[in-house]
Parts: sequence; structure tokens; C-alpha cells
Amino acid sequence: MSGTILITGCNRGIGLEMARQFAKDGWKVIATCRNPSAAWKLSELNESYANLEVHTLDVTDYVQLTDLARSLQGRPLDILVSNAGYYGPKGVTFGHVDVDEWRKVLEINTIAPYKLAEAFYPNLAAGQNKVVGILSSKVGSIADNQSGGGYMYRSSKTALNQVVKSLAIDLKEQGIKVVALHPGWVKTEMGGPNALISTEESVTGIKSLLLNASAESSGQFFNYDGCVIPW
Repeated sequence: MSGTILITGCNRGIGLEMARQFAKDGWKVIATCRNPSAAWKLSELNESYANLEVHTLDVTDYVQLTDLARSLQGRPLDILVSNAGYYGPKGVTFGHVDVDEWRKVLEINTIAPYKLAEAFYPNLAAGQNKVVGILSSKVGSIADNQSGGGYMYRSSKTALNQVVKSLAIDLKEQGIKVVALHPGWVKTEMGGPNALISTEESVTGIKSLLLNASAESSGQFFNYDGCVIPW
């Protein structure tokens, strides 16, 4: 099975590996990142696969997002993946939260994924799979929070999970499935060298969830291995 997938944040890490795996499987991959000219690994991937195309997209530049959607007008999308994200300053404790940085984290992690779904809704409606996969994080689970802290990133992902749930309800009649996905603790620039799993393992699991998304799984929060994560 193959189709067309659009993925944000493909310059490195999970987004890059996802673009690679789907391209290898014969999918038409629309890979986006903020600065393609500096994304040399993505450029190498682009040279290796004729079925992969690269577009410039800063997910918080909504004029640019609208322009990209306009340029792709009429092209059905089977899967849309919101992968681009921002952790913000690490090690921030109570009493030392930078409000401007918090707004930036919320903009990238919570608002931008909604705007992405809004922009490419017509393409998804015309596709076959009709799946939206949004990269969330287990630290956004209120039930799982046992250590506190992480105010910026935690809150952005908790709010994102609510966006996923509402999108799943609002787009149900159009047959569009929306799922929140936790990639695991992955060895990426954000996850760091002490993380537990590789990008290959994480993306293999995410890919399976995207390809097997159903009306029953829509609106749920999944770990990369398929386990449901409590809200």
C-alpha cells in the first residue's frame, strides 16, 4: 500500500527518518522544514528518492502555510503528520519560567498543529487513508505526571492532546482520523544521547499506527508501540 504523506520538521530526527521510511516504501513524500538549504541530510534523501519532494515551511508562519496549501491544492493527502516541535529551555524550575519562551513553545507545539490540519483539510478529505498523526509526548499526560516541573513543554502537549480530541470529533463525519502519538524517549537532538530507543524503532512503530488508524482509534493517545496512554 502506498499513497501521499506530508510531514513537517523533516530536517532531522524523527521527521527525517519518517520521510526515509515512507519514501523507501514507495510513498509520495512531501517533506517540509524551515530551512531546506541547511538540511543536508534531507537533501541527500531528496537525491536518493524521486518520490520525495522538499518544501520550505516554518509551521508558525501561517502566511507561508497558506501559500504551501495553495500550491498543493487539488493533490489528495492520505496522511498528514505534524512532527515539528520545540521543547524550550531545559531545566527550568518553579519561579524561573520565561513567559515569552512559554508562548513560543505553545505556538509551535499547540497552535501550529491545529493550523496545519486546518490548511490541509481539503487535501485530506480527498485522500484515501484520511489520517492525521500529531506528535505529542507522554509528559503531556496529566495522569502520568509524577515529577512536576516542565511547565512549558508539558502544558503545550497537554493542550495539544485536547486539540487532537476535538479534531477527531469535528472531522469524524468526513472520515478523517486523528491520533496523538508519543514517539518514546528517542535518541535525537531533543531526546539526547541517553534516550532509550533509536529513531528507526520509534518511526517503525509510529508508521504502523498511522497505517492502521481507524475510526475506533481516532481521538486516542498512543505510545509508539501501540499502547494507549492515559490522558
